[in-house]
Amino acid sequence: MTERFAPPAGGGCRTAPVLKERGQHEVFCGLTGIVWLHRKMPDAFFLVVGSRTCAHLLQSAAGVMIFAEPRFATAILEETDLAGLACAQEELDRVVAELLDRRPDIRRLFLVGSCPSEVIKLDLAKSAERLSAAHAPHVRVLNYSGSGIETTFTQGEDACLAAMVPDLPATDARELLVVGALPDVVEDQMRALLDGLGVGPVRVLPTRRADDAFGVGPNTRVILAQPFLGDTLAALRRRGAQHLAAPLPFGEEGTTLWLRTIAQAFGVSESRFDEVTSAPRARARAAVSRAAEALNGRSVFFFPDSQLEIPLARFLTRECGMRALEIGTPFLHREILTPELDLLPDGPTLSEGQDVERQLDRCRAAAPDLTVCGLGLANPLEAEGMATKWAIELVFTPVHFYEQAGDLAQLFARPLRRRALLAREHRA
Repeated sequence: MTERFAPPAGGGCRTAPVLKERGQHEVFCGLTGIVWLHRKMPDAFFLVVGSRTCAHLLQSAAGVMIFAEPRFATAILEETDLAGLACAQEELDRVVAELLDRRPDIRRLFLVGSCPSEVIKLDLAKSAERLSAAHAPHVRVLNYSGSGIETTFTQGEDACLAAMVPDLPATDARELLVVGALPDVVEDQMRALLDGLGVGPVRVLPTRRADDAFGVGPNTRVILAQPFLGDTLAALRRRGAQHLAAPLPFGEEGTTLWLRTIAQAFGVSESRFDEVTSAPRARARAAVSRAAEALNGRSVFFFPDSQLEIPLARFLTRECGMRALEIGTPFLHREILTPELDLLPDGPTLSEGQDVERQLDRCRAAAPDLTVCGLGLANPLEAEGMATKWAIELVFTPVHFYEQAGDLAQLFARPLRRRALLAREHRA
């Protein structure tokens, strides 16, 4: 079943002009990454050092956890802390000590800054170093920034994973490191595919448990499972790891090219590759084909939100028959996204950053069949008669690899089917 994917007619978007926008933007802050990271690392705890506003945001964003054992909290900075009238370091030490005394199962404690250190009057990097020494060896304390001033919401994961890289031991072993938080069932599917190809050892960052330690070095081959991990990739490359640039594993095509990149790096024969992937590829194509009936020939407009926009646009245009009008992304990381841009059919406007009012004007003028945007824009656009897809759902829902390819297509098809159904009921 050997198949080479053809480049798009007319060339890809590697050299396409990019509209750089710097203005008001609509996006969640990096703190919301905790909502999926806490599920991936059950022995970790995320202590947000911030204001009551941050506490309310997390409680609202993660309200589904009300019946679960929480693995995050907020150390609220009061007015006296912000004014420098109280010793915030002593207060933080006390909160951490009480937390670890109540929760002896914690092995990794992340101090997450909700604002730059100049605002919260705390150097959390030094705090983490001091607390880690005090509570070693049972607990490792790390820190990163989830500030909405500095990050978009998926960059919270990037900052978290990048903070873990300096602690990884050195190794000369030849290993594959897959970087990016995936639901456990999706990670297990990925491991089964790589095991079938004979690739290994396979490491994943983040690890599910603190004890699942691994090293990194010049023989480590790194491949990303998410496109928004530029800082983590840079940190791994500083440790000597080599990046395997590939399309992201969204859809049948993206998954196949992602796996083929690994297979070529580890000397897997084409016959074995076809033997392992032929059946799941066929299932993925069939599942996508069923969902694509509602998408074929339709247009899509992406607002910048998660940095998933370019890989998703590639999937929708090449596998689902859609036409991309504009693809906005918070940051266009060339090293990560060039394989995607090479496959993306030319034609759409590429924009980086956001000036929300200007982009809204372009969206209304383009009149797309489907608009992918954040929650803050979806309801107003729906009220204007546009079909929308919540971008954040694409981060929370299992969408990677072959078995989820049909589900990914269905996420985009449902808003169009719903709008068609409402239109029929209105006419009736």
